[in-house]
Amino acid sequence: MTKSLEEVHESVSTQHKKTGFRKILAFLGPAYLVSVGYMDPGNWATDIAGGSQFGYTLVWVLLMSNLMALLLQSLSARLGIVTQRDLAQASRETYSKYINYILYFLAEIAIAACDLAEVLGMAIGINLLFGIPLLEGVLITVLDTFILLFLINKGIRKMEAFIIALVAIIGFSFIFEMIFAEPEIHKIIGGLVPSIPNSAALYIAIGIIGATVMPHNLYLHSSLVQTRKFDRTPAGIKQALKYNLIDSTIALNLAFFVNAAILILAAATFHKNGMFEVAEIQDAHQFLQPLLGTKWAPILFAVALIAAGQSSTVTGTLAGQIVMEGYLHFRIQPWVRRIITRLIAIVPALIVIYIYGEDVTGKLLILSQVILSLQLGFAIIPLIHFVSDKSKMNGFHISRTTQIVSWIIASIIVSLNAKLVYDEITSWLQNSNNPTLLWFTVIPLAFGFAGLLLYIIFKPFIAKFKEKTINHSPHNLKLHFSQKKTQEVKNIAVSVDFSSADEAALNHAFELGGIEAKYTLIHIVETVGALMYGIHVHDHETTIDEKLLLEYKEMLSQKGFNIETELGFGKPAKIIPEIINNGFFDILVMGTHGHTGLKDILFGTTVDKLRHKISIPLLIVK
Repeated sequence: MTKSLEEVHESVSTQHKKTGFRKILAFLGPAYLVSVGYMDPGNWATDIAGGSQFGYTLVWVLLMSNLMALLLQSLSARLGIVTQRDLAQASRETYSKYINYILYFLAEIAIAACDLAEVLGMAIGINLLFGIPLLEGVLITVLDTFILLFLINKGIRKMEAFIIALVAIIGFSFIFEMIFAEPEIHKIIGGLVPSIPNSAALYIAIGIIGATVMPHNLYLHSSLVQTRKFDRTPAGIKQALKYNLIDSTIALNLAFFVNAAILILAAATFHKNGMFEVAEIQDAHQFLQPLLGTKWAPILFAVALIAAGQSSTVTGTLAGQIVMEGYLHFRIQPWVRRIITRLIAIVPALIVIYIYGEDVTGKLLILSQVILSLQLGFAIIPLIHFVSDKSKMNGFHISRTTQIVSWIIASIIVSLNAKLVYDEITSWLQNSNNPTLLWFTVIPLAFGFAGLLLYIIFKPFIAKFKEKTINHSPHNLKLHFSQKKTQEVKNIAVSVDFSSADEAALNHAFELGGIEAKYTLIHIVETVGALMYGIHVHDHETTIDEKLLLEYKEMLSQKGFNIETELGFGKPAKIIPEIINNGFFDILVMGTHGHTGLKDILFGTTVDKLRHKISIPLLIVK
């Protein structure tokens, strides 16, 4: 299987670090790359809009978002550390090809929306600091993809150091901004009490959540933690989980400080002076000097904005590479991937700015964050399923309490998004000159995505239920056969699928061969992972099937039969003939599930497809 971010996979050794502090330092880094996504220019737009319109009222939304982010990022890190899969790879192994294509498409939309915010933010920062027009500023942002290429060639630690330096610039800039603004502490504390004044506040609150908890960061974190090389023992994995939790806690609390500082700055300057409509970053920059009485306030603001845009674009393009390779198993040159990602963001930005002018950038930024929020469920829900799975996580699955809290967070995010989508569609229908067009385009699309979300939520639960109801235990088989005086068939292949059909197939096989014959039990693993990776797959279903096949062998061997096993991977109609034709078998015995007609048309039959491909007799047992 392809390794996630192969060029830097396990490139940082932690094994030679013995002391506690040096050991922690060896693990610190991935969460800082993730944290910059939590303080990107998209956050600035939503935080400024929230602070100027509603003062300190939405501080609690930032705190809640940060706590959500901390839990979700720790789950993402856990997935990468324990399974050595990133979120995209885990999804590819779990869902069907077409579901994965849709999930990939949604992940790319999220990354493009995020990159749009970075592009606009950097362009605005360049414009504010150097007076370069916004269109030219957007074009300049193409160049920073080469900075990323240079950094990753120098190693992941150099990239992490670069990002941490940019985060430090942002942090120090806002420490001074807070000193200049002199916010009212008691009002900040009052803002920690949950309240949503009106629907406009809900829209901004959802934007804040979308800007804080970002779907692409979940893909990114599950990959970046795999850059650390550590002992793959239970103790080594446990230690890696602990140090990565420390890393995430420090990094995300710094991001919370920056976000809170932006919102508080807007509340202490604009809202306090009755300027409730300041939502554009450019306006915020323009008003800081007269309101705070120092020329350094707008300069620091612009410098921090450029640093935020630059650092975020590094992580956004890395996330693009991860989802493309993970979902599609398609790898292109990293620099080509980064140019494509950047162009996807730049083209819409250029078109919108060219048509509507520079005044719409704030609205565009907030829209990008709402789009991100709408994608969240499609990343969070698979993640919760994966880290709750005992088999996938090899004993490092999350506790029942953590599962409940995670599902509550997912429910909050999905519910807020459903409310937003409903309100938006209702508004469009009321104000549209052609509502019929909306009924045949937007509304079916909304129902389609709702259906996909329900499928992702319930599929793993249904799969587990089916697994329990299938007669998997070989000890439940009722075996009965009579010993013939002479047995002519000496080498018998029996196809088993751990269903009730196995009982009849085995009984007939033993009638044919008796105690003297050699029996080979053939089972084909048909999961998506098996289709893609063949013998190299290590998913939950493969583990279960291997165990059951060995149980069959052990139980039947104890009864005196000469039993061999053969585990194949892929489509039974293709793999069974390969096994049969490469072996020395006298006959193949297969059980059927007894369905005919319409069910055969719907589900297809392995029997019909393989009977023309094998060179020995086939006995079909009903």
